[in-house]
Amino acid sequence: MKRRARGVVTSDKMQKTIAVTVERLQQHPRYGKYVRHRSTHKAHDARQEAKLGDLVEIEETRPLSKTKSWRLVRVLRRATELERVPEPELAPQEELEQP
Repeated sequence: MKRRARGVVTSDKMQKTIAVTVERLQQHPRYGKYVRHRSTHKAHDARQEAKLGDLVEIEETRPLSKTKSWRLVRVLRRATELERVPEPELAPQEELEQP
């Protein structure tokens, strides 16, 4: 059985590839506190259906490229427009300079 993971799409700017951040809680062996671990996987999205902020399920597969060894199984929940955070736009140099 292949490993599956659920995560949030953090980048969809590549062709047929998405970056998915998977977050998991793991209990510390000595102290018992739950520690949050994050890992980012590149996944193959052949139909380019996943968008930024979507909750998706990915599955481990054979290596498809140097960094890509996961594939998109399905989109679990679409992100609303409010959840999609645009990248900050760089201000022109003229606005940054003050007389």
